[in-house]
Amino acid sequence: MSEPPLRTPDGRYLVVRGRLWRATNPALPEEQRHAAVRQLMAARREVGRARRTEDRQALARAGEAVDAAKRALGERGPVWWADGAPDYNRHLARNTPYAAWHAQATAAGVEPAND
Repeated sequence: MSEPPLRTPDGRYLVVRGRLWRATNPALPEEQRHAAVRQLMAARREVGRARRTEDRQALARAGEAVDAAKRALGERGPVWWADGAPDYNRHLARNTPYAAWHAQATAAGVEPAND
């Protein structure tokens, strides 16, 4: 099993190949988080089926289901933190206020430097 992705010190993002991805809202009740993850995985399976069968309508519906699950998890849509900090979702860490932290973490060997 691979190592879990690096998380920013504030817990807002996961870092994958140097890119920030918004983390799940840690305030979600466990049951709600678990249900949303199940919905997300089911929707991703539907995306795969739709792509294999080249069903554009099913692909669109599955994409909407993925988006709804990601929003329920807090990974898309309005940010789940309340301090007014901007959202850097999908940005390269080196182009954000996390740049120095990420450089230090990468230099320490915490994350491979393939960004």
